Amino acid sequence: MTLTDEEERDFWEIIEPIASDPRTQEMKKYIQHSHVSTYDHCMDVARHCFYFVRHHELKVDEKALVRAAFLHDYYLYDWHTHGDKLHGYHHADIAKANAKRDFDINILESEIINSHMWPLNLTRVPKTREALLLCAVDKFCSARETLMKYGLFKDKDPT
Repeated sequence: MTLTDEEERDFWEIIEPIASDPRTQEMKKYIQHSHVSTYDHCMDVARHCFYFVRHHELKVDEKALVRAAFLHDYYLYDWHTHGDKLHGYHHADIAKANAKRDFDINILESEIINSHMWPLNLTRVPKTREALLLCAVDKFCSARETLMKYGLFKDKDPT
């Protein structure tokens, strides 16, 4: 997946204010999947969402989608050792609360983050195109990151 120079500029115009914030930089301390940090995972998901929207000309709120994609796992702890055996069910609420507190996310962004773990969270069905896209892209990126550990994917995106 490669963004054009113009797309790269547009992506960074949206993401830079939150991606460079010291609070989101904390995500670099925690591993998400395999050897990938939570920060890198969220950046990867945000880039893939942006790419998909631009290359398939989807009618969505691009800014809300990219911001929510970057903040969807903004829970700021190591989920492997946190002690919450139901992290998969609970972390969307924590990420959403942190994002509201630190970045004043809007209602759409909140809903996108809230439903990103569907179908694990059966009652949180994505209700918008943005939420459905994030849900799908997050599953793809998570699977790819996990499979990299076993040599089934290389570090670079195959798309």
